[in-house]
Amino acid sequence: MRRPDFDDPDLPLARMFDQWPDVATAFIERRMLCVGCPIAPFHTVIDACEEYELDEDGFREEIRRAAGLVTLPED
Repeated sequence: MRRPDFDDPDLPLARMFDQWPDVATAFIERRMLCVGCPIAPFHTVIDACEEYELDEDGFREEIRRAAGLVTLPED
């Protein structure tokens, strides 16, 4: 099975946590109950951001960094 697309808007949170476990830190730091939630196989980042009233673009950028998918520019 191929690795899922991190930016897929339909990517379930449970699959994201499975493939990129370091993103869980961003959820836990915000006291989001998504990690380990029985609904995580059905909810997406979109759903979580709506539920917790987060800016989706900003949160996606943060979890992309946590997943190691963003490289910082060299000085």
